[in-house]
Amino acid sequence: MPKIFENTEVAFSLKSDSELERAYFLFKMISYEPLVKIGTAATNFALKAHLPVEGLIRSTVFDHFCGGVNEEDCLPVIDSMYEKNVSSVLDFSVEGKETESHFDAAMEKTLKIINFADEKKSMPIAVFKPTGFGRFYLYQKKGEGKPFTAKEQEEWDRVVARFDTVCKLAKEKDVEILIDGEESWMQDAADDLCEAMMRKYNIGVPIVYNTLQLYRWDRLDYLKKLHERAKKDGFKIGVKIVRGAYMEKERDRAQENGYDSPICATKEATDLNFDETLEYILKNLDTISLFIGTHNERSSYLAMQMMEDLKIDKSDNRVWFGQLYGMSDHISFNLAAHGYNVAKYVPFGPVKDVMPYLIRRAEENTSVAGQTSRELMLLKTEKQRRKL
Repeated sequence: MPKIFENTEVAFSLKSDSELERAYFLFKMISYEPLVKIGTAATNFALKAHLPVEGLIRSTVFDHFCGGVNEEDCLPVIDSMYEKNVSSVLDFSVEGKETESHFDAAMEKTLKIINFADEKKSMPIAVFKPTGFGRFYLYQKKGEGKPFTAKEQEEWDRVVARFDTVCKLAKEKDVEILIDGEESWMQDAADDLCEAMMRKYNIGVPIVYNTLQLYRWDRLDYLKKLHERAKKDGFKIGVKIVRGAYMEKERDRAQENGYDSPICATKEATDLNFDETLEYILKNLDTISLFIGTHNERSSYLAMQMMEDLKIDKSDNRVWFGQLYGMSDHISFNLAAHGYNVAKYVPFGPVKDVMPYLIRRAEENTSVAGQTSRELMLLKTEKQRRKL
């Protein structure tokens, strides 16, 4: 397999010299963990105190990791990436809301994105988070098998209706819909809801995709059982695979509550779980479609090698690669240049509402060993190539 991810000219072809300098500066900042902690605390304080910092945030970290404050704002980003054959998944990244009006607004926003995507070839996929459509507590209670009060049952029925409304439109418009994975103690209810949507809307062509976080050791087993049900009952499966985003939280809760951690014991075990799941799906593409959400170069090369060995065409719509906007451009743009299906997750939303998302990105970057230093090395290589 040729080493395609070293090509920085392709990777950063959309970045002007000043954007390249900004990216280098940002990753340099993110590489210092104490600085991230101080910066995070200061940003939170400034926003809560209504200090005039939005402009500064917007021109630095926000513009690097987000497409804009609304859908229309994202259009230049979407269009320029599509010129390089990289599609976009618009992600309304407002987190932590807990009221019915917010859940309805999130649903309306997702419907708007699906309609928006229907008009643009560059946006074949949409996404939402389960807790964007209902309270975390409800998912947890449902998953634990505890009975709802009458009021909670009504509330849950509205959550189910939101899922259904979105998946129905996605089916009508032929826009694939990814449903994000969240914490393990709410995920069982979300999994059941995703499966119900697959049974209804994944007849013939997979439209609804659930997310498997493969730092969880039980997920491949879950997929195999879901696959058996799908074959028996005649529906297709859509799966997005990622390593996972809530590791510290998961381990802390397991320890506090005295149960076995759902997280693989080591990074190597997670990598193995990811690779085995990837192989299982690619060998069952007739019934399972795949979105590979990874910033890991080795996993990306492995997927390419497996596709070659299994004679899966690079442009087969049942296999997509995905990375986050502002990260791993060397993977996204080089894969696209070689003919693979690639989509960038493009977060958007009002600056202050998207801050929890951005802070998580910064913290994740400092905790993923090697990620930031790799980004820096590639940016430095490109700066040298351009003689900046």
